[in-house]
Amino acid sequence: MILEVAILNVRGGLEREFEAAFAQASPIIASMPGYISHQLQRCAETPNRYALLVNWTSLEAHIVGFRGSPEYQRWKQLLHHFYDPFPTAEHYALVAQNAAQARAGRGLARLEVTAH
Repeated sequence: MILEVAILNVRGGLEREFEAAFAQASPIIASMPGYISHQLQRCAETPNRYALLVNWTSLEAHIVGFRGSPEYQRWKQLLHHFYDPFPTAEHYALVAQNAAQARAGRGLARLEVTAH
């Protein structure tokens, strides 16, 4: 699994419009082969800054599959005019994760390390 991380700086005063456009664009990315999940998080300190976190099955699913698709053109049309400056995306592979055992009723957490 690959995590795409993009910091999105939205032009000041357009936050509501951006969030509405993102709600329209979300089904586009969610329909793509290799897509797993995504989150849009708003920065608590800088209200016009967002973090877009997208889980993909592979780097190729994002770079070749999504960005090379006709659907990406609609994504761009809905969202790209909000950004200043234009964001760059970086891709990360899981090294370790905190697996909360609270789900199992134990109220403890453990660290799981993934081999490379």
